[in-house]
Amino acid sequence: VQLQASGGGLVQAGDSLRLSCVVPGRLFNYNPMGWFRQAPGKEREFVSGIGWSGVSTLYADSVKGRFTISRDNAKNTVYLQMNSLKLEDTGKYYCGAAGRLTPALDEWTNWGPGTQVTVSS
Repeated sequence: VQLQASGGGLVQAGDSLRLSCVVPGRLFNYNPMGWFRQAPGKEREFVSGIGWSGVSTLYADSVKGRFTISRDNAKNTVYLQMNSLKLEDTGKYYCGAAGRLTPALDEWTNWGPGTQVTVSS
């Protein structure tokens, strides 16, 4: 199952965006969910993750204080609220599922095509 992220777009530095990812129930239930991004010419990197209950969260240092991850278990949806966007936040954003909450890329699966976020000056 590929997870479809949505909500990307072209914004100016300092703006906000909210990404969403609707996940099939059998995958969503009891699994941590996370967001990664990949800029052109760079490797995919961890952005944020959230545990099943929503209590435990992880953030990359580069987004701490600006991004907030959340999940609505009734809607099988995970969100990434991105505020104070910077040029370096530009990239394709992907949501994924994992067996545990970790920033390790190789433990996340079910990548879909991602959603493009472009931040301009």
